[in-house]
Amino acid sequence: MSIGTGIVLFVIGAILVFAVNVEVDVVNLDMIGYILMGAGALVFLIGIVLMLKRRSTESTVRTVDPVAGERVTRSETRSSGDGTV
Repeated sequence: MSIGTGIVLFVIGAILVFAVNVEVDVVNLDMIGYILMGAGALVFLIGIVLMLKRRSTESTVRTVDPVAGERVTRSETRSSGDGTV
């Protein structure tokens, strides 16, 4: 969701900067557009980082020892703190 929000903010900012040619005495629309573009890029990057942190890896190693029997070693790396596998 944050990736889409970042894209929307960036697009709205680009429209304000490059497409709107209205002079307003109270605010500078170009500056607001640049701020929205920067915020959109930042939200987009944060969304990418959070999406990559949610991924988890799991590996299972099985070794069979004729004396001790089967031994299973399971290693799991979970980056998201939500508790789901």
